[in-house]
Amino acid sequence: MCSAEQIGRTTALDDAVAANSNWNLVTQQSADWSAETAQQIVQSVIDSGQSFNVIYAENDDMAKGAVAALDASNISHGVNGDVIIMGFDCNQWALEELLAGNWNYDGQCNPFQADTVIEIINTLESGGSIADKIIYSVEIGFDATTITQEDVDTYGI
Repeated sequence: MCSAEQIGRTTALDDAVAANSNWNLVTQQSADWSAETAQQIVQSVIDSGQSFNVIYAENDDMAKGAVAALDASNISHGVNGDVIIMGFDCNQWALEELLAGNWNYDGQCNPFQADTVIEIINTLESGGSIADKIIYSVEIGFDATTITQEDVDTYGI
């Protein structure tokens, strides 16, 4: 909690929950970017009997752990499932889960920015400057109903 990644990825969710009176945030916990911890958290929510229909995991490993808890409890997920699965990072294996319909969404958060960062560093080290307010690396998201194998091959890390 409170990392730049967590704040950036959670703000949109918090804003949407605040704007939609029919949304109920069941729990928000740190899984420390860990599949095992996420699995334990989701299992505890399942065991509590609380109803939920979306898991918004802030990285792919946490989504993987959440899905493991759902699978262990025979709760369907993904396209046409009972629980919507959302992850971040666009790992190759995660995009394959999306392509298979096991997840619903995966968002990329600048994993391909190394070349751009090197270019910026070299420009600054040589005395140059960079313009303000330019998007140097586009973030992209993928939906299970529209993702293609080409997307998996191109954007999977």
